[in-house]
Amino acid sequence: MTAAELADSIRLALREIADPSLAPAQQTYMKSTMPYLGVKLPVLRAALRPLTRGVTDADVLREAATMLWREATHREERYAATALLALKPLRGRLDLLNLHEEFIRTGAWWDHVDEVSARITEVLRNHPVEVTQLMLRWTADDDLWIRRSSIISQLKQKEATDLELLTIAIESNIEDTEFFIRKAIGWALREYAKTDAEWVRAFVAAHPDLSGLSRREALKHLS
Repeated sequence: MTAAELADSIRLALREIADPSLAPAQQTYMKSTMPYLGVKLPVLRAALRPLTRGVTDADVLREAATMLWREATHREERYAATALLALKPLRGRLDLLNLHEEFIRTGAWWDHVDEVSARITEVLRNHPVEVTQLMLRWTADDDLWIRRSSIISQLKQKEATDLELLTIAIESNIEDTEFFIRKAIGWALREYAKTDAEWVRAFVAAHPDLSGLSRREALKHLS
């Protein structure tokens, strides 16, 4: 199967399972300028499984994901693109960082950015030296979505969390008034609190300039 054939089969499948009555509410909720077909995410992922089963060629998957993303006329096509990047042949690959960055910059909304950031986490885990240097640059990027990704790039890493990187990412953005940055800071701290609650408490205490939103999120599940 070629990348074009895979992309076309996914486009066709999405249209076959679409419920157009869902599309207006989906578009409104996500504040999307790109229209929806009317496919819920679990349904979309289920539809992709038989189409990608047995497709192990990383180049085919990458090219299909790129086509779906760049040629998308409906938002679900971009969801399908990010779903392809989550498949085993493409997970944790250093050579996909540029594509992940493209998806973040051009997706420019939390649904796309948070999904792609999970892929960044996998690359960081496999290639800590190279990706840490990139994340450090991202902490000061002009693009708020790139900065958000740098902050949440270590979610669920538990004891493997690089606390220096986490600290720099947060401190570099601590004065930002953007909701999605403040929420990301709180989210990153709340997640790490599951591993080391005392570290998070101490961090929050040492940073009185944390926004109220970040602080509340960080301490949400701590007594």
